[in-house]
Amino acid sequence: MPGRYLTLSWDDGFRRSCEVIAALYERFGFRAEFNLVATRALSGGPSAVHADFGFWNELQARGHSIQPHGFDHSNKSILTFEEGKDRILRCLDVFSRSLAGFSPERAIFAFPYNTATPALEAWLAGVVRAYRLSAGGPAVMPLPTPATRRIHTVGIEAAAQGLENALGELKASANGWLVYTAHGLDGEGWGPMRREFLEEFLERMAKGEDGVRLISARDLLDQTPGAS
Repeated sequence: MPGRYLTLSWDDGFRRSCEVIAALYERFGFRAEFNLVATRALSGGPSAVHADFGFWNELQARGHSIQPHGFDHSNKSILTFEEGKDRILRCLDVFSRSLAGFSPERAIFAFPYNTATPALEAWLAGVVRAYRLSAGGPAVMPLPTPATRRIHTVGIEAAAQGLENALGELKASANGWLVYTAHGLDGEGWGPMRREFLEEFLERMAKGEDGVRLISARDLLDQTPGAS
């Protein structure tokens, strides 16, 4: 599985943005990865800012990856271990009841604010398939193995420019995996991208001009040699 891989990891579940993101991904033959907050998905709906589980089940049926981003959006690095553990378990319980076919053992938990504590990391590694956070260091990670649990991500408020900069690091590598955290489009969410930028970017990825394969974290982990 040598090569250069890019995952755009979309946080928070903004309905208007995610409808557009999913449609653009499908237009170019890609599958997106969305990370949603359980309480927001329970209270969402057609007129809400955040989409509900009906919407997420539909996108999952269309091939997109739907992953947990917390029971709420609390920063796990400032909670006690028991508080953090409780909120993660409550999140996984909501997903198990609300998202078709969900299994914690196959899930990728995206920590809110991309931060945690060593104790939570150590515990969560035995609960989910993997978890995403910002660990510092280079933007590009080594390719995953069956033992990979921690997924390192980067992302800045100037999302489009940050993505281009990080992509430059990936293109300079012989092999590697870049996971870039993004949020919404056109004024929605923290550091939103413009729809026009994302459309042009996906077109570049589809043409293979950058020698990079766009893929969800779930799909790359599933395709890792030796993965069960």
